[in-house]
Parts: sequence; C-alpha cells; structure tokens
Amino acid sequence: MNETILVLGATSAIALAYCRRRASGGAAFVLVGRCGERLSTIAADLKARGAQEALPIVSDLSDMTSCETRFREFCAPDMPDQVLLTYGMLGDQGQAEENAGATRHIIDVNFTSAALWLQMAAKHVPRDKPRSIIVISSVAGDRGRRSNYVYGAAKAGLTAFAEGLAHRLHGTNLHVLTVKPGFVDTPMTAHLERGGLLWASPDQVAAGIEQALRKKRIVAYTPRFWWPIMTTIRLLPRPIFFRTKL
Repeated sequence: MNETILVLGATSAIALAYCRRRASGGAAFVLVGRCGERLSTIAADLKARGAQEALPIVSDLSDMTSCETRFREFCAPDMPDQVLLTYGMLGDQGQAEENAGATRHIIDVNFTSAALWLQMAAKHVPRDKPRSIIVISSVAGDRGRRSNYVYGAAKAGLTAFAEGLAHRLHGTNLHVLTVKPGFVDTPMTAHLERGGLLWASPDQVAAGIEQALRKKRIVAYTPRFWWPIMTTIRLLPRPIFFRTKL
C-alpha cells in the first residue's frame, strides 16, 4: 500500500529532496505552502517521478488562526502516514536585536506556529498503524550563540517541544523524529558564504532522514558529523566559549 505524506512547508529545498526520493516508490503527497505557482510546479515534478498523487494546498503556515480546522482540511484527501514539517526562516539577527517585531516574527515562524502544527498532528493523526512525524529543527538550537541566538532559541524550543512529544507518544504507533541539519545549500542560506566540508546538499539531508526513520531514531544530526561538533560546542566551558565569535 502506497504511503501518503503531508508536507508542511513543501517549497523548502529539503522537503523537495525528500519528496523526490519518496515519489519513485509511488507515494502520494499533500503539499502545503504559501506560493501556489511553486507548489504546482513541485506537484508536477513529483508526478513525473512516479508519485501516485500530489495535491497542492496554498496556506500560510505562520498564520496560526483556525489551525485545527485547517489541519483537518490538510488531512481530508487521505490521512497521512508521514507528516513532514520543514518550513522556517533564518531571519536577520542584527534586525532582531534592534526591532522587537523582527524578533517576534522569527520566533513565531520557527517555533510558535510550528509547535501548534505538531500538536495538531499528534491530536489528529490516528495511531492504528505505524506513522511518523518528522520535524526539521537545526543544530543552531544546541547552544545560544551571539551570531544567531534568536533563530537558535526558536529552534531550541522546537527541539524541546518535539522531544517532549516523542516522549508522550512513546509506545504508540506514532513516531516523532527531530532532524538537526547544519549548513545546507538552500535558498534560505543563499546570503552566506558557501564552501568547505561543513556544507551539505538538501539530498544529503533527505538521505539522512530516510536512514533515521528506518532506525527509528528520535533525534538525527544530518550529516552525522554534526553530532561530535555540537557536543564539543555544548560542553565548552563558558569562559572559553565566550571568547569565541561563533
């Protein structure tokens, strides 16, 4: 039986890479995002790659009004076997330091709204058979750093929320996986200088998601080398850490 995947933030590069991998196996998709034209293009791409169905739904996921009603509408075509939450924004740390509205927007997009959609998934996705909720967080949430602590704080909150959800659902058929990428070559990071061994492609992250799902992991760093890196950063004594410009 083919699986159905509900993608919250379907225009993200990581979402597209993951969906392309699943399309060849005949998966069906419900693609939610803000840009209707882009969603239609992605839907056609996935169908050409073997997807059974790809239904685009235009919705601003950062808008938290009527989230329960809207989530039911997302699930109306077919109850999902997987819910993939991938949307977010990096934001501008400098603007956030000067503007309360910018700080709130970064937090609302990356944490508050995302947490509500995860709560809706946990409430409405049935547990009659094995199903998954996949949350894209970030290594940025592992420790507050001067260069991006607003975004990092939002992702830290999302990671904690997802881990609590995984704890709550432990022993049921609903598995929660939190994915922590590092630097990924996507439009969101287009303004950053690229190059070096720490950068990954969206497809590398997608491959890491598939592997983590097979192994029923609760948290997955993608690529895996981020685990020892972030462990070191977390354990640095504060007097040493505060001398860095991370």
